[in-house]
Amino acid sequence: MEKNNNNSNNIIELKNIVKTYDNGFTAVDGFNLEVKRGEFVTFLGPSGCGKTTTLRMIAGFEIPTSGEILLNGQDISKLPPNKRPINTVFQRYALFPHLNIFDNIAFGLKLKKLPKAEIVKKVKKVLEMVDLEGFEDRKVATLSGGQQQRIAIARALVNEPEILLLDEPLGALDLKMRKEMQIELKGMHDRLGITFIYVTHDQEEALTMSDKIVVMSEGEIQQIGTPEDIYNEPKNAFVADFIGESNIFNGIMTGKLKVRFCGAEFVCLDDVEIGTKVDAVVRPEDVMITTPEQGAVKGVVTSVVFKGVHYEITVESGRNEIVIQTTKSAKVGDKVGLNVEPDGIHIMISETAINKIESSVNRNYALGVFDGKVSCDLTEIVPGSAMKDGVLVDANGEAIDREKIKVIVSILPEDIDMSDDEEAGIICGHIINLIYKGDHYSYVVRTDNEEDFIVDDEYLWNMEDRVSLIIPEDKMKFSLKK
Repeated sequence: MEKNNNNSNNIIELKNIVKTYDNGFTAVDGFNLEVKRGEFVTFLGPSGCGKTTTLRMIAGFEIPTSGEILLNGQDISKLPPNKRPINTVFQRYALFPHLNIFDNIAFGLKLKKLPKAEIVKKVKKVLEMVDLEGFEDRKVATLSGGQQQRIAIARALVNEPEILLLDEPLGALDLKMRKEMQIELKGMHDRLGITFIYVTHDQEEALTMSDKIVVMSEGEIQQIGTPEDIYNEPKNAFVADFIGESNIFNGIMTGKLKVRFCGAEFVCLDDVEIGTKVDAVVRPEDVMITTPEQGAVKGVVTSVVFKGVHYEITVESGRNEIVIQTTKSAKVGDKVGLNVEPDGIHIMISETAINKIESSVNRNYALGVFDGKVSCDLTEIVPGSAMKDGVLVDANGEAIDREKIKVIVSILPEDIDMSDDEEAGIICGHIINLIYKGDHYSYVVRTDNEEDFIVDDEYLWNMEDRVSLIIPEDKMKFSLKK
């Protein structure tokens, strides 16, 4: 493959990558990313968010449905894995138990038919890199989990890849070993200077090791940034909730650099238009406990948990629940005041969005999105129309093609109730995401028709719970799609 002589620092670029499987499921949708030479980039997100699928497309084990993967400026989207200067380390290290360490590492080099002396030299060099020199004759079964992981990395490095892909390589290790290996991996990356692309669902791993984090959810990128940016300046409620612990409150901008939430007004650093509904994100470590008289917010301590380096204290203030991390203890039942400095408040435009669902119209002029259970008076939304002999006609009495009519149904999240009785609602689905917002939970329910609904509910449901959605027709607003 001929290299492009461009001056870009990007070693790999993913442009508009989409991966859709034969069953219609889209695992990755509209993925765009630039990776600089020598960077440590981490794909971070919950199970099923598309991070491993993306890694497999970079490796060549999956082919994108559409889009380009550029390596040094050349499209490698259709190139087989063995033709790419890329190696992968998996969670299950895939070492050969019948071979000793030398033969495990040398396996790929032998396939390339390199001279024996060169193979010996390369194997010894990578064993030094992973601090396991002298282990050539050892059997795989005699190694600890951490040592096996380093052998798997050595086997990948011996091929001198331009990019090393790591798919949750620390997942099989215990907590203490995982923390040690995080430091080792970061040090190894700094020494080698090659590009690492790492997949994990563990936020601590991502924050500890990465130069750049790509936060993913439902096959889409939610935010790209440094660990500091991702933690301190989350772009949306999903990122704020997934990265570290957060208090997320419904708020409104009441003045220039002023926001109101939890029944009090605070000074903040985000200049957002007055009157804008916002989500105010406050990290637990940024909440200060004081006396009730000195606090902007007053509440009662409902829980105190010792976490080793700090206490985690929960305070109830009206309908809001506030979590605080502090080195000072408190007692359940204590009346306290709470304050937050301006730099401890991060403002995001509220995601309390109206549910807008597009629907076709069936023969009975009912909406297809609700399986015909909801009717709509089209004469109220189609200008100049009327019903004549059961047919919708225009002002000239000509029949209007109902197949060309698209209706937008708008429903507020707070106007939807959830039930575990499938017969109670008009449509059923599963909870795929939930975020606690101080006085309620914000859920995303994916219906059997693959429509996503945002639902606000004060009660706690679990991820993957099957629910039916109760939506009163008088709470639905109908409009014609333009």
